[in-house]
Amino acid sequence: MNATATEKPRAVGPVALGLDFGTESVRAILIDAAGNQLGLASRDYANGQITQTLPGSDVLLPPRYALQAPGDWIASAAEATQAAIGEAGLDSATIVGIGVDFTSCTMLPTTLDGTPICELAKFRSTPLAWPKLWKHHGALEQTERMNTVARARDEAFLKRYGGTIGLEWFFPKMLETIENAPEVAAAAEVWLEAGDWFVWQLVGGPADSLTRSTCQAGYKAMWSATDGYPSSEYFAAVHPQLAEAARQRLPGVMRSPGEPAGGLTAAMAKRFGLRKNIPVSTAIIDAHSAVPGVGAADPGALVMVMGTSSCHMLNATTAAEIPGIAGVVEGGILPGMFGYETGQAAVGDAFAWLRRLLGLDSFDSLAESALRLPPGAEGVMCMDWMNGCRTPLMDGSLRGAFTGLGLEHGPEHLYLALMEASAFGLRWIVEMLRDGGAPIDRLIATGGLPHHNRAFVEVYADVLGMKIEIHPSTQGPAVGAAVLGMIAAGSEASGFSSVSEAATAMAGVPEGKQDIVLPREERTAAYDRLYTEYRKLAAILAER
Repeated sequence: MNATATEKPRAVGPVALGLDFGTESVRAILIDAAGNQLGLASRDYANGQITQTLPGSDVLLPPRYALQAPGDWIASAAEATQAAIGEAGLDSATIVGIGVDFTSCTMLPTTLDGTPICELAKFRSTPLAWPKLWKHHGALEQTERMNTVARARDEAFLKRYGGTIGLEWFFPKMLETIENAPEVAAAAEVWLEAGDWFVWQLVGGPADSLTRSTCQAGYKAMWSATDGYPSSEYFAAVHPQLAEAARQRLPGVMRSPGEPAGGLTAAMAKRFGLRKNIPVSTAIIDAHSAVPGVGAADPGALVMVMGTSSCHMLNATTAAEIPGIAGVVEGGILPGMFGYETGQAAVGDAFAWLRRLLGLDSFDSLAESALRLPPGAEGVMCMDWMNGCRTPLMDGSLRGAFTGLGLEHGPEHLYLALMEASAFGLRWIVEMLRDGGAPIDRLIATGGLPHHNRAFVEVYADVLGMKIEIHPSTQGPAVGAAVLGMIAAGSEASGFSSVSEAATAMAGVPEGKQDIVLPREERTAAYDRLYTEYRKLAAILAER
């Protein structure tokens, strides 16, 4: 695997394009069959995260709202793709497939022809007409009610999700619009994930044949290949209009990531600088894409995508009902295995918050002094629930805290305490999975954070008492999207017959070449004691 080479390599075999949609920007990456990174470019969204006012207006958004503009996704992806092709010096005819990963659950309402409701003149000033970003937390009341009804009815689907419907998921956000913006809900002819919408725009076609990702639906919309969505009876017990929308306004065909959703339309080919009819893969959740993106094709490897938030994915050979997980889906990440998802709602976001609070440009000046402190930051403890707790409590209303502060403490104590809190949260997740019957024997870190902040990974290794592999690519999800694009092209065009084969060839790291962070025994022993105190603090804060 040579996906991070600084010298521009020549393509070996066919090339795939991976489009990785993050919270602030989209990345386009070009990877060949041997794993060489040929081109990489990113473009910020013009409107970024919409959290204060709607674009082009003075409409103020309520607290907990996080929206995006769908036009940004197309424009930024097209620019990034053309820039990546230019950097690679490629003839676009060598690109055989396109893969797409997307934040989830980011969702939106559209008309039957795919026009986002927010782009209709009458709804541009209505916040809930706009796409709701994954971190949109406006549906607190709706989520609580959906959970209450599901538990009262003893709905079987809850067992696949650790007993809790998540605040950030598809149907709570739909219900929020039905109740708080009924005029938008009435105009919405199609509800879908942003990743599915983007793929639909690339390949065209009528609404009844649009591709819906089994990954996105399986983890964020309580869908399963066996049972489909939850029953109409359940939805009706929550709200009659939710039942109607689930029956009538979710058109499309379910397909798995790596399956072709169709070919690139002529109009989109021109805009992206590509040839028409290139196969486009069904979308995958961005974090899940990192599993093939780091070559983790075997069960037992916990892939930690560390960025704005963190998602932790695990493949196993069996399904287990584990309280607190965000979902277990058969074939949800890779075919033939059960994919488990867990996550932490604020990681990079929490560090950015602390950096702004301290008035720092970066943590570089603090890292050395923070790591000279003993475990426990000399009495300062943190709970990093600044954006709620995703796993294991699945409660977006929870809030974080620093405790034990004294006048003798400085910025370095806060920094170390925040790193420790994030690591303790991951240890809780690892213990929960293992205790529930999902083995973990390998930890792989990917995303930008492990490369920009090695000290953070060192604290993780100390707290967990396990070695952690830092994958050499900073673009795990993007590489995974390219792997899926290669598979969508078909074996004749790509030379690969399975996702695991392509993932190993395009993203695997040879034995002995891994970048390993080892735990330090003396610090691990101290953290064993401190972890108990962390769990006590969590119990106190969770009861408030």
